[in-house]
Formats: sequence, structure tokens, C-alpha cells
Amino acid sequence: MSEELPAPPDIAREVFTGEAWDQANAFAEILAGPGVVRGLLGPREVPRIWDRHLLNCAVVAEAVPEDVRLVDIGSGAGLPGLVLAIVRPDIRVTLLEPLLRRTVFLEESVEALKLDNVEVLRGRAEELAGKREFDVASARAVAPLDRLLKWAMPLLREGGELIAMKGERAAGELAEAEAQLKASGARTAELVTVGHGKVEPPATLVRVVAGRAPERGRRRRRR
Repeated sequence: MSEELPAPPDIAREVFTGEAWDQANAFAEILAGPGVVRGLLGPREVPRIWDRHLLNCAVVAEAVPEDVRLVDIGSGAGLPGLVLAIVRPDIRVTLLEPLLRRTVFLEESVEALKLDNVEVLRGRAEELAGKREFDVASARAVAPLDRLLKWAMPLLREGGELIAMKGERAAGELAEAEAQLKASGARTAELVTVGHGKVEPPATLVRVVAGRAPERGRRRRRR
């Protein structure tokens, strides 16, 4: 398999429009160059940068409401958070990443792409809980759903949404996370597919709407 960056597929022109087209092409070059050199992406992923990474992340925007504050948990190489910022200039994106070398890469990418709707924060979700509140949390290949819920739900306003990219394991992880969904006070949890006609197979997401976490240890006393 060639490890050269391929030309963008025709469908990319429909997904990345206007200024986003140049930014997506520039980010593809960044991922294939510094992204590989610094170990954020494996060399064998380079031929799949467009279909498996950029397009697969961009179609997640179909599930993101307008004009929201989004936190991308464990952002890594900026997938999906940075791609969502490119394709959706209406949203404000926080790329949350604990590792220094990755946050440096993200900061350099944001600057190179001239994205003014993105901030990069070095830290863990647990450290941000109670300090910041978001409308949407996104995550890709960060942790099993039950663990991801513990990190994401405290960052969401009531009625906010966790959008987790999960692929073929989505249904299984959703079933296994039933107890944690109850513990975190989730209102609803469902599978959503996006990107029909744009990526093959369509991307499978788990969408969880945040409620209010049950208060523990409080019992009503009858007199």
C-alpha cells in the first residue's frame, strides 16, 4: 500500500465547501506530514486520511446543533474536533487533550489553519468538571462508553449531548453502559448514523442527552 497522501475524493468537495475546502486540504497535509512524524497518526493511515479520518469526522457535523459550545475529549490529532471546527464555523470548539506533544501539535495546526473558533486546552475531562460547561461533547476512540460517560456528562449542561463515534461496537457498548447511563442521569441514549451517501459505511454514533445526575445519599424523612 502506498503511503502517499491521495487526492481528495470528489465527495469531499460537497462536504467541505467555501473556505473549509482549503483548510481541509491543508489539514490533510499536516496530518500526513507532522502528524506522522510526531506519532499522532501511523504511516499506514496516510492513504486513508480523507475517507477514514477527514470525511468520517466531518459527517459527524450532521448531528451537531447550530451555534453550540463543543468540547472534544481526548482530541489527539484533532479528530473529530478540529475537523468539526473546519466544517462548522458557527460552533465554538475546545480541543481537550492531556498530552503536551499533542496539544503543541493542535495549537500549531489551529494557527496554520487560521481557525478563530477553536481553543486548545491541556488537561483531562475530570479536571475541567465544575469549571466549564458545554452544549456538546464529542469523542472518537477515547474509551469504552461507560468510562466516557463518567468524563463527559459532568462537562455538559442539562440537555446537552454526548456524541461518541463508536462504529460497529456501538450497540454493544450502549448495552454494556446501561448502569452508567442511569448513574449519570442520562435522559436518552440512542444510536445515530450519519454520512449516508458520503462515507461508506455511514458513521455510527452514540448520542446521549444529559439530564441531572441523581443525588446520592439523600433520603426523604417522614415525620
